[in-house]
Amino acid sequence: MAATLSSDPSRRFSDLKTRVVSAVAAATVGLALLYLGGIWATLLIALVTGAMIWEFRAITLGSPEQVGGASGGTELPFLLGGVVGGVLVAQIFSFPAALIWLGWSLAVAALADLIAARRKAMLWGLVGGAYIGTAGIGFLFLRSIEPYGFITALWVFMVVAAADVGGYFAGRMIGGPKLWPRVSPKKTWAGTVGGIILAVVLGGLFSWATSGTYFLAVCAVSAGAAVLSQAGDLAESAFKRHFGVKDSGRLLPGHGGALDRFDGLIAAALVVASIVWWRGQSILIW
Repeated sequence: MAATLSSDPSRRFSDLKTRVVSAVAAATVGLALLYLGGIWATLLIALVTGAMIWEFRAITLGSPEQVGGASGGTELPFLLGGVVGGVLVAQIFSFPAALIWLGWSLAVAALADLIAARRKAMLWGLVGGAYIGTAGIGFLFLRSIEPYGFITALWVFMVVAAADVGGYFAGRMIGGPKLWPRVSPKKTWAGTVGGIILAVVLGGLFSWATSGTYFLAVCAVSAGAAVLSQAGDLAESAFKRHFGVKDSGRLLPGHGGALDRFDGLIAAALVVASIVWWRGQSILIW
């Protein structure tokens, strides 16, 4: 298979143009809103987080059209209200208040599922809502830490993107043994290592050029964030395979849905936000 891919470059990168165009367009809008901060960053994070929870719920409910026209059931408004509302509450009040809001909304959604005798859906909704919602609140928390909020959020985004881009090119150019073929047939060990290397280099250089912190220290943290990103990607692949779904949606051409695009960012943002909360300062300040 590796030989076939190597002899036919057009097949190796057949989806590259579509991926690049949609990624650049989404990144331009997203980074502009993140830079503006305040309500603009809050609305961006709320919309993306809400889209991911919508896709997650549509998959667990077995909707054939996934996001487009999916019927979320009576509990979906509570799930979306908890996730999106939690992000908005974080901006207006506090992050502990946002987590309380999220927990209350998940509890109401679970009760609606229980009444409708959808116990399995209830469990998936609780897990997905807590995971995605807390990550969204965590990413907003990272953006809110001044004066390094924007560059911290940008660093997380860039490290995750580098892990994805490095994995894409290394995997297709080098090939080799598969990482976990039963879950993600296209991912290779070469792609995984290539993604981590690119994330380490770009993450370290970014920190050195912006906050002037220790290059090696941030390189190590970048490596950890890249590993978390890849783990989040694999977890989403396993989740979709469990429900027999290829893409979580059709939001971004060449990338699938919001959950497909930001699965790695969820895992990385959740852990980085937890570390920042514990340390009481930006991850870029040592």
